Amino acid sequence: MPTVIEYIWIDGKLNLRSKTRVLGFECRSVKDVPIWNYDGSSSYQANSIDSEIILLPCAMFRNPFPDCDGETHKFVLCETTTSTNFPTESNKRHIANKLFNRKVDEEPWFGLEQEYFLISPTTNTPLGFPSCGEPTRLQGPYYCGVGAENAFGRKIAEEHMYACIRAGIKISGMNAEVAPGQWEFQVGPCIGISAGDELWMARYILLRIAETHNVIVSFEPRPITGDWNGSGCHTNYSTKTMRDVTDSVGIDAINTAILKLEKKHTEHMEVYGENNRDRMSGKHETASYDTFSHGIGDRTCSVRIGNDTYDKKGGYFEDRRPASNCDPYIVTGKIFETTCLLP
Repeated sequence: MPTVIEYIWIDGKLNLRSKTRVLGFECRSVKDVPIWNYDGSSSYQANSIDSEIILLPCAMFRNPFPDCDGETHKFVLCETTTSTNFPTESNKRHIANKLFNRKVDEEPWFGLEQEYFLISPTTNTPLGFPSCGEPTRLQGPYYCGVGAENAFGRKIAEEHMYACIRAGIKISGMNAEVAPGQWEFQVGPCIGISAGDELWMARYILLRIAETHNVIVSFEPRPITGDWNGSGCHTNYSTKTMRDVTDSVGIDAINTAILKLEKKHTEHMEVYGENNRDRMSGKHETASYDTFSHGIGDRTCSVRIGNDTYDKKGGYFEDRRPASNCDPYIVTGKIFETTCLLP
C-alpha cells in the first residue's frame, strides 16, 4: 500500500514549509523515510546557482486529518542541510540535540505553553475585534471565557487539540487567553529534544487547520498595540534532581538553576524570540526585558516558582521570558545548557 509522507521543515525566516511524497512502501519509523530535497532559493536558504537543500527526517507523527489513515500516512519533521552536509542557518535542532546528548545525570522535562492570536484576513485584526477600532470591553472576560461574546475561534482551537492527539503529540490542554481571539495550547511534559519536535509539529497542524477556516495564525509576541496582553511561549522546566522532593533537594536545585539563569539573562533574551522587547514591558503579566526577576506564584517575574512546587520543595519552574515566536530548540537547549552544563 502506498504511504503518503508530508515532509515538514523550517525555512530561513522560521516559517514552516511542507511538501508531499507518495512512496510505494510502508514507513514504520522515521528511519524508513528517505532523504529528500527542495529549492532553498525559494525559502530564504540558498541562491539559485546552488539551490538544493537536503531534508533529513528526524521525527515522525501520524497524519491526523480525517481523510487520512494515520497509521499509514505520516507527517515527518525534518532537519535541513546544504548539499555539502552543513546545517542551514535555521537548523537549530542539531545544536540542541548535541547539548541534550551530553552525558549528564539529569533528565530534562519541558512543558511549553504556546500562545497565539487568530487573525481575520479581512480586517487584519484578531477575531472578536470590530471592523474598526477596538472592543468596547477591556481584558477580563475573555480569559478561559465561554459564550459568543467572549470566545472567538474556539472551533479552530479545539480542532487543533484533537488533531494533535490523533497525531501522537503530547498535547496537554488548551484554553482561551486574555485578549479576544487569543488562545493557548500546551505541549508536554516532553524529554529533551522531543519538546522542540512536538511544538513545531503542533504549530504546523494549527496552521493547517486555520487554513481550512481562512483564518491567519499569528505567533508574533505583540501583534496588536494598546492595553492588550502579548503572546509568549512560557517554558516549564525540571530535571531529575529538581523533581526530588526529599529533604529540599529539589527546591535547592531549582534555586541554584535560577541563579545561573540570572547570570545569563541578557544572553537568553537575545535568543528568546524576535520583537520580544515589545511584549516584555513590565506590564500585561510580563517582567521587564532588561531586568531579571524571580518569585513564587508571581506572573510579573522573569521566572516563576509555582506555589505547589514551593510547598512540596521540589518540582518544576516556569521561564516566562520566551516569546511566542521563539524557536523551541534554541530555548530548551539554552535552558538546559545554562542550568546543567555550565558551572
